[in-house]
Amino acid sequence: MNKLAIRLLTLAMLSLTLAAAPVVTVVYAAPDNDPPPPPKKKKSSEARPGSETAFADGYRAAYATIYERHDYAAAIAQLKALGRDDTAAVANLIGYSYRQLGDYKVSQIWYERALKADPNHVKTWQYYGLWQVEQGNRDQAQFHLNKIAQLTGTSSEEYRSLAAALEKAPGTGLVY
Repeated sequence: MNKLAIRLLTLAMLSLTLAAAPVVTVVYAAPDNDPPPPPKKKKSSEARPGSETAFADGYRAAYATIYERHDYAAAIAQLKALGRDDTAAVANLIGYSYRQLGDYKVSQIWYERALKADPNHVKTWQYYGLWQVEQGNRDQAQFHLNKIAQLTGTSSEEYRSLAAALEKAPGTGLVY
């Protein structure tokens, strides 16, 4: 009877351990699929007919390269070729692509460039916050979460995504 009790206790402990083990969770960052607004023009002679349509088409193509084909290197080239990597939406996607390639230093540069272009770009605060979580900078990620709350409130997809990442214990293998 003693061996049976030990076996049952061992089985119960194993079951509890498996039930309490961290689970790899997929946290989706809502993509920034709308192209940024056109830059302000200084002179009407500088405007090129169809250039905004070409830009929007190129942005959407790069967006598909990122989120549908997961070809981040190609997306970086596409985004840079648009000639508007000084806009928050474009710089943010370049930063995201570098992050997905594992180049965190370059990714950080692009996220900071995006926030310099538009300090209220919510998607950049979200993606850069996820970058902070991946780097183990939970206090900085919380700062980013608070900034999103200020800009959009706590019901936005960006807020929920970053909050979910912060709720997970460090080292649980978050997947974005």
